[in-house]
Amino acid sequence: MVVSVQRNSRKITTILEMQKESAYKPFKCLLSTMLCAILLVSPLTVFIFGFNSSYPQSIFATNSNISLSHGLIALPDSLRSEISHLQIKLGFLLEQLHNETSESKVITKFSEQVLYIAISLDKIAVSLSESSKNSPSANDEVSHVDEDFSDPEEGEAEEQFMSGNVFKSGEIRSYISPKPNRLVGKKNFLGVDALTPSIGLACAKMASNLDRFMSYKVHSACPDDSQIAQKLIVHGCDPLPRRRCFTKSPPHYTKPFPINASLWTQPSDANILWNNYKCKDYSCLVSKETADRRGFFKCSSCFNISQRGWNVPTNESVSAEFTIDEVLSLKPGEIRVGLDYSPTTGTFAAVMRGKNVTIASSTLNLGAPFNEVIALRGLLPLYTSIGSRLPFFDNTLDIIHSTLFLDGWIGIELLQFVLFDWDRVLRPKGLLWIDRFFCHKEDMKLYLEEFNRLGYKPLLWRVVPKNDKLGDELFFSAVLEKPIRG
Repeated sequence: MVVSVQRNSRKITTILEMQKESAYKPFKCLLSTMLCAILLVSPLTVFIFGFNSSYPQSIFATNSNISLSHGLIALPDSLRSEISHLQIKLGFLLEQLHNETSESKVITKFSEQVLYIAISLDKIAVSLSESSKNSPSANDEVSHVDEDFSDPEEGEAEEQFMSGNVFKSGEIRSYISPKPNRLVGKKNFLGVDALTPSIGLACAKMASNLDRFMSYKVHSACPDDSQIAQKLIVHGCDPLPRRRCFTKSPPHYTKPFPINASLWTQPSDANILWNNYKCKDYSCLVSKETADRRGFFKCSSCFNISQRGWNVPTNESVSAEFTIDEVLSLKPGEIRVGLDYSPTTGTFAAVMRGKNVTIASSTLNLGAPFNEVIALRGLLPLYTSIGSRLPFFDNTLDIIHSTLFLDGWIGIELLQFVLFDWDRVLRPKGLLWIDRFFCHKEDMKLYLEEFNRLGYKPLLWRVVPKNDKLGDELFFSAVLEKPIRG
């Protein structure tokens, strides 16, 4: 059958190339050619999808591990994608046949389209032939198909993603499908007749992990999989899909402390789920004896609930830090709402609350319960990755503070996207506070050029040596004012 398909496909290709040269041949020739292509595609499609007996599961299981019965062929994902693409093309041809009125125009367009189908059939035949040669031996009970992370052809990734073909989980396919309003065809207050739920495009490249994340019993308890969720977010699968399951709670949860007390009181161990962290209680997070086995290293003193970290010297030759009072004095009474973009447990936000400033703290759980502690202190955690677009509208924040997230590891292009997103959400005359950005001495000029390219007015600016063993790094701190742009 494979040889026959190859020969027939090549014949069609030759015929269509001749047709394209003489675009004014009778229309019946074109129609018969189309029928030939359709007849070839149909049995080939049945043959290929016939390998998996479960419908529609076999159609959607394009990534992940696919179990095949004894003696069957392990087909590559690209083969299924090619078949799906051909079906879309044939649908387009039929629609054109119904709508077009100019016979010469129809012949020209259809010649090109059916030629594409014939060439694609050739590719499928070759792929099927190679798959047959490499099929599992009679002694193998199961064959596994590895997840394909290669870049798909233009348009292929979007078509698979939007149709749900890239995912195996029925729940994720259900989630990404458009959700029509209760009154079908009638627009809602948003001006749409259906809502399409949000999901990150990079999720398609992590289909097996997302399938796992979306595998649960609806209306039951969610799996304890926060580590999988963070892995997906960090790798660009953001936003994650919503789920229809109940998040687990700490079994002995106690009511939080009153707001004034919670800001500077160590949270109760009972209010944190410790399953996914190396530390199993709060004392482990702050003890010097556990420093080498806490599971995190960024912001090593973050879990010490104290304001002492902000009592810094003001000697410019010694410290790269500015005090909060020093920064707020630049805009008396104007700083009301902002963002702390740092690995933090909310201490910056807690100090600012005492100054009547509301701060959202954006961080990940970097091996420890950063977000849980922020919330238990009565503050607002924002669980976002460095690669995420900030969930704020344009020109809305008075201040953005960042420390220890961005330093010499970051590439220039990513830094540009981050800085321009910050610029987007900062209001005119708002403050960008870069706090202890550090890198190698030879790289500092490169990074400073990027900050300068924003065109902000420097209100405070400091570059000092970073005191470490090698002495080859510098700290950079600055408070910059966003200009008014017309």
